[in-house]
Amino acid sequence: MRLIGKRLLYWLEWIAPLAAFLVIWEWLGAIFKLPPFIFPSLHDVWGRFIQVLQNGTLLFHSGVTLSEISLGLLIGSLVASVLGYRIARSRRLERALSPYLVATQAIPIVAIAPLLVIWLGPGMGAKVLICALIVFFPILVNTVVGVRAVPLALHDLMHSLHASRWQILWLLEIPAALPVFLGGLRIGATLSVIGAVVGELVGADRGLGFLINVGRGQYDTALVFVAIFTLIALALALYGIVAWIESRALVWQEWRER
Repeated sequence: MRLIGKRLLYWLEWIAPLAAFLVIWEWLGAIFKLPPFIFPSLHDVWGRFIQVLQNGTLLFHSGVTLSEISLGLLIGSLVASVLGYRIARSRRLERALSPYLVATQAIPIVAIAPLLVIWLGPGMGAKVLICALIVFFPILVNTVVGVRAVPLALHDLMHSLHASRWQILWLLEIPAALPVFLGGLRIGATLSVIGAVVGELVGADRGLGFLINVGRGQYDTALVFVAIFTLIALALALYGIVAWIESRALVWQEWRER
């Protein structure tokens, strides 16, 4: 009974802000009587959502954006984790690369997105690269922090057991760094959505960013809101997937804390 009460409280805490947001939205529309092309009502947005869902437009463009996000997140995570591990193991490499890595983060992604679209074309390649670039740094930093947080005593223990370099990596460093790495992956999963949309807004003929451009150009504000809410749903889904992976991969932490 107590468990049911906790779950009900959890859902109420999650639903209450959403319900308040929807009520305020409808209230503002009724009070100010704004035209639909400026501030559409919930009914207009819902109707547009059903329309683009039924004709397949929303699913097609969502699939394109999700493909770009998935590839960009995968590539960016792999490169960042490998390079982050090498930097964590070598102070010399860190001194050599850190200024350049920090300098790349000083450049807004919206500033280099047009260049990447010009160089790589309006296809998927530019969007995947933008996603990879935007998720690269947080995952890199978390990988470095996670690997360096492994206690030296555990390294000494592995060496005393004559563990090989690969055994230390798989049995000690990866499990120990995994909590911090997955924390960075959560951030990267949400940022990857921003990367894909930025690339599509700059130049694309498909994707949710393209759908936003279409709605903006046609003063179809309801369509813009549909695309925005779909992007939010994608970001929440990706975050939830990473959180689920974290709960499965770090089950040993829960056992230790009991």
